[in-house]
Amino acid sequence: MVVLITGGAGFIGSALIRLIVEETRDDVVNVDKLTYASSPKSLIHLENEERYHFVEGDICNSKLMLDTLNKYRPDAIMHLAAESHVDRSISGSAEFIQTNIVGTFTLLEACRDYYSQLEGDKKRHFRFHHISTDEVYGDLPLAGQFSETSPYAPSSPYSASKAAADHLVRAWHRTYGLPVVLSNCSNNYGPYQHSEKLIPLTITNALAGKPIPIYGLGTQVRDWLYVEDHVRALYLVMTAGNLGETYNVGGNSEKENIDVVKVICDILEELVPENPSSKLGGNNQVNGFASLISFVADRPGHDLRYAIDASKIEKQLGWAAKETFESGIRKTVEWYVVEYKAGRIGRGLSS
Repeated sequence: MVVLITGGAGFIGSALIRLIVEETRDDVVNVDKLTYASSPKSLIHLENEERYHFVEGDICNSKLMLDTLNKYRPDAIMHLAAESHVDRSISGSAEFIQTNIVGTFTLLEACRDYYSQLEGDKKRHFRFHHISTDEVYGDLPLAGQFSETSPYAPSSPYSASKAAADHLVRAWHRTYGLPVVLSNCSNNYGPYQHSEKLIPLTITNALAGKPIPIYGLGTQVRDWLYVEDHVRALYLVMTAGNLGETYNVGGNSEKENIDVVKVICDILEELVPENPSSKLGGNNQVNGFASLISFVADRPGHDLRYAIDASKIEKQLGWAAKETFESGIRKTVEWYVVEYKAGRIGRGLSS
């Protein structure tokens, strides 16, 4: 196949491209705007790969998208391009509305035009896969999990924009007959993630001897999914998922944020035994990396808990996560330590 991926230079998108190029015979077309959160280095080893093609551009540019579709003639679209950081959506929502809603609309219209021109097997096998988030479902009580039938109740401008995009995709399927599949995932982690996210922020700040900011008391619960497990699920949904259906993808690894941070600190104690507490000054009651933990004011509308029921994709498509949280987080911390020591990633962010 020829698979067109939007946002392919991002964290999840780049992992998906590496999977497809390295483990299938498909061609990949990567359309990416190269924003601050992009990670071109994660794909640099594919620059001379004849099955990999890069197009720098914005999904809001309808002419570019239609020209790209007509040039590369993809058999499938995997739409990951999005603004994704909740904090930034609170302080500046306009970009999220533009990219996540208007961009998705623009891409759907370009795909509808392209799809209308297809014939035969090319038309029968074409599909549009929209990749979304569990945050569209809103907040969970201390029991239960999100399923594919959970009502939407987004809390932040980010999750609201993703919910709107989900609804657009379903509407284009029902109204125009565009063949679509959707997936909603829990919190991803792994190599190459931007340092604004909790796990890389914790690691890079700890290594730099800077405070590790934790919202509130750190009791927010998230279901953690290793990125390589996620992209295997994405490829499976794209190739074998039933048209018009949604598949939730989760890691079955619920953790409080404070516990995630403490696990990272413990692993860092093994890998980097130098004690950073002296860099903070004063007398610390907790030694080592954990002494860097700093509780800060909670963000507005912060959801307490997310948890995914992934039984549908497990039963219907045979997917299961290979990594436990314990194995995945160790791989992740080890990668960041190597990259940090080599000077290939940043020196931490302030709180």
